[in-house]
Amino acid sequence: YHWEDQVRQIQILGEDGTVYFQGQPATLGKEGVRTFNPMSNLDFLSIPIGRYVEDNLNFGAELSNAPRIFSVNYFLTDSNGNFLNHKQDKRVWLKWMELRVHGDVDAIRTPTGFIPKYDDLKRLFKQTLGKDYSKEDYVKQFTLRVPENLAKIDRLIEIYTVRVHDTPSILFDVLEQQRERLEMARAKYGDYIPPDHFL
Repeated sequence: YHWEDQVRQIQILGEDGTVYFQGQPATLGKEGVRTFNPMSNLDFLSIPIGRYVEDNLNFGAELSNAPRIFSVNYFLTDSNGNFLNHKQDKRVWLKWMELRVHGDVDAIRTPTGFIPKYDDLKRLFKQTLGKDYSKEDYVKQFTLRVPENLAKIDRLIEIYTVRVHDTPSILFDVLEQQRERLEMARAKYGDYIPPDHFL
């Protein structure tokens, strides 16, 4: 996707990929409580959020070779509230990102962005952490959850309309484009789409 999609993506990083985040020790507020905090950076911003978003968009527009932006959900849980990732797994995600930036691994295009291929992660888990990475774990972590993603888009539009009055209109355009891609995928594959469907 384009720089605008990537900037939109970083606006929604957080606990489950929404504009909410789970409080961390480095930020103000109660740890573990979800609050509106784009990029988990609100406590550190000295300018209005809308201007910050616009500055990021303008910055990208001036680049001849924009860097890739990655979204990682460290707080993804199963239906019982158990984390689907371990602390050290971050090393694998970072290694995959480094390989991706240099064109050493390919990725699967989904309606919300690009995701790793299973064989690459399986190899990296073994090389980096010395452990096996199951296809079952991969499918759990990378299944596209269409209803949840559509709900996030609705929340984003509401929050950025009501609370961030200087939001650049392109953010809403990109959200609507993502909604269309999600709806098309749901019509073809259903609400919960395993990664292999996008190969």
